[in-house]
Amino acid sequence: MVSLIEQNELNSFTKKNPSWLIDNKTIKKEFKFDNFIDAFGFMSKVALLSEKMDHHPDWQNTYNKVKINLTTHDKGGITNNDIKLAESIDKLINN
Repeated sequence: MVSLIEQNELNSFTKKNPSWLIDNKTIKKEFKFDNFIDAFGFMSKVALLSEKMDHHPDWQNTYNKVKINLTTHDKGGITNNDIKLAESIDKLINN
């Protein structure tokens, strides 16, 4: 069962992952790439990952930037699914 995460879990996540910011019941991050093709390639990887996890981001792309917001809409806030997806997205960049 998916439920909202506790504040201490959220604090632990942001301490380990300071590039993700908390903003009104979402976690968000902006990624910057060398060009549009690299940004779009990253988005394609995230799309495949999101589909596999059955948890999809709210996102925006402008040229070489990708902004990702994660929240679990049907729970009204941040859940473990959002944390797992954020950590998995970061692994795409670090590999």
